[in-house]
Amino acid sequence: MALRKSYEGPERRIHQVFVTRNTEYHVRRGVVVGVRPRASGSLWIKNHGALSMKLEGHVKVGSLLPLPGSPKLGTRAYFADREGDILTSPVVAILRPPKNVVSEYPADR
Repeated sequence: MALRKSYEGPERRIHQVFVTRNTEYHVRRGVVVGVRPRASGSLWIKNHGALSMKLEGHVKVGSLLPLPGSPKLGTRAYFADREGDILTSPVVAILRPPKNVVSEYPADR
């Protein structure tokens, strides 16, 4: 049986879920496509301010200075567009959404 070497190239996944204490932010290619409260499990928030915003970076807890790069566990996600920005509470998990959840994403606004 051949051993597989772990992939060391660039990240190829286009969907990520940044989970905070109360909310899931579903991101496709760096843009928020869905937001839902963790307590509901499946009800999408149709008018959340982060929808269609770009993931611009992250902020370390205790700071307000946005840094480039994807959020890591314990940092806060920073989303922005021309009209404003949103800073989440600390990220507690970063997940890859299952295909059935991706197919349920709300239609583009």
